[in-house]
Amino acid sequence: MRRIYFDNNATTPIDVRVYEAMVPYFQEYFGNPSSAHYYGQETRRAIEDARDKIARIFKCSPFEIYFTSCGTESNNTVIKGVAFKKGKGHIITSAVEHKAVLKPIKYLKKFGFDVSILPVDGKGLVDPDDLKKAIRRDTILISIMYANNIIGTIEPIEELAKIAKEREILFHTDAVQAVGKIPIDLERLPIDFLSISAHKFYGPKGIGVLFVRKGVEIDSLIHGGSHEMGLRAGTENVPYIVGMGKACELCEEEFLEEQGKIKELRDYLEKRIKEEIKDVRINGEGGPRIPNTSNILFYGVEAESLMILLNHQGIAVSTGSACASGSVEPPSALLAIGLSESEAMSSVRISLGKYNSKEEIDQFLEVLPGLINKLRAMTPSWK
Repeated sequence: MRRIYFDNNATTPIDVRVYEAMVPYFQEYFGNPSSAHYYGQETRRAIEDARDKIARIFKCSPFEIYFTSCGTESNNTVIKGVAFKKGKGHIITSAVEHKAVLKPIKYLKKFGFDVSILPVDGKGLVDPDDLKKAIRRDTILISIMYANNIIGTIEPIEELAKIAKEREILFHTDAVQAVGKIPIDLERLPIDFLSISAHKFYGPKGIGVLFVRKGVEIDSLIHGGSHEMGLRAGTENVPYIVGMGKACELCEEEFLEEQGKIKELRDYLEKRIKEEIKDVRINGEGGPRIPNTSNILFYGVEAESLMILLNHQGIAVSTGSACASGSVEPPSALLAIGLSESEAMSSVRISLGKYNSKEEIDQFLEVLPGLINKLRAMTPSWK
C-alpha cells in the first residue's frame, strides 16, 4: 500500500539537504558555542551563520533573531515577557489563535491582566475596525496570528500592525504557518515580535525563532547564562539551529516555484471534490488563504471516522491541530467562523507540501467518495 501524507500543517518531513547540513554538528563539530577555544568557536560560527540566513529571508537584522525550542516557546516568551515587563494592563488577541497563544494569554488573567478576544468573519478574518474599538489606554500587547493553521486564512497583518503602531502598542504575530508559504518582509511590516518553527517548512522539530524588533525590551522566561543575547539562557542546540538556517536558505531559493505548484494542487483537489461529492463546503473559501491548506466540511459525515477510514487506506489527513490530538472538542477556529458544533466536527483539514503530487490527489479521490457515501449511509439523520 502506497502511503500518502496530507498533514503538512502538523509537520513536514525534513528536507534531506537540511539533514545533511546538520549531521556534522552531532559529532564532528560538538563544542559548546560559549567556549573560547577552537571547538567552541567552530559551533559559534555555525550559529551566527544560521542567524544571518534567517535574518536575510525576513529582511531584518541578525541581532533581532533569537533561537528558541519551538513556536510555542516563542509565543510564550513574547506574551509573558511583555506582561511581566509591564506589570499590568490589557491584551488583545483573536478567536482563531493557536492554543500556544490563547492559553498563555488566558493564564495571565491569574495575575490581573485583562484580555479581549476579537471575533472573526465567516472567512476567519479579523476586522481592523474591531481592533480599533477594542484598544484601551492600558492595552500593552496585540497578538494576531499571520495565517491560521486550521483554515489557512491569512490575516490583514500589515493593517492591524499599523493600527497598533499608531497607538504605540506592541504587536506580535504567530507566523508558524506562514513561513515558507507567503513572503514576510520585516523591513516593511511594522510588527515588534514574530514567532516561527522550523518543522513547518522542512526543518527539524525542536527549534524555533523569535524575532524581537531592535529597541523593544521584554523579560526573560528562562534565566541562567547570557545565551541568545541575554534573552534565553541555556546552551544552544547547534545541529538544529544549523538545520533551521539551511531550511530558511532553501525556502528563500525555492519559495515561489514551490508555492505556485502547491497552490495548483490545492485548487485541483478542491475542484474535484466539489465536482464529485455532493454537499460539501470549503471553509474559508473566497478569502485570502495560504496556498497549501484546504479545510472541507462534508455534511453528514463525522470527520474523525473519515480520518480513521482514510488512515486504513494509507492516507493521512487531520481534523484539526496536531497539538489538540485526542481532544473531542471541535476546533475553535471553525466555531469562530460561524460553523455549528456538528459542522465543525464534520470538517477535515488537508494540508499539502512540496513532496505531494497530482497522482496522490487522484489516488485520494479514488477512495474518498466511496468512504463519504459509506459514512452518510450510517448516519440515520442524513438524507
